[in-house]
Amino acid sequence: MKYTLAHEQLNGIEEVLQKDLMELGVHCVVLIDMAGNIIADLDNGEMGHDVYTLAALAAGNFGAISAMAKIIGEDEFSLLFHKGKRENIHFSKVMNDFLLVTIFGKETSLGFLRLKVAESIGKMEKILGP
Repeated sequence: MKYTLAHEQLNGIEEVLQKDLMELGVHCVVLIDMAGNIIADLDNGEMGHDVYTLAALAAGNFGAISAMAKIIGEDEFSLLFHKGKRENIHFSKVMNDFLLVTIFGKETSLGFLRLKVAESIGKMEKILGP
């Protein structure tokens, strides 16, 4: 399903990402579609990441992981996590059409982040509708 988001929906999504994730202390959060197009992106002003390349690679990575899931008999892996020395990346599917990419440091607990991401996704699904 292809979405055309209204201005109010985009504002609502950005508000959810700001309050639920950025205020938690994540470095950057990007909502993309499955083709790698950026829907919303927020950062703490200190990162300077190339979010356009990141979005394209994240979509490709998620697609590759989804193909691997099917090979082993799973419908999908709806959540991915990569740990680095300074930063970590958490990917989570939003509905069937979007991917939430969250970049955070070791000062943020993965368990708490996963809880906040799940809450954020619930709020965004309400904003996006059926």
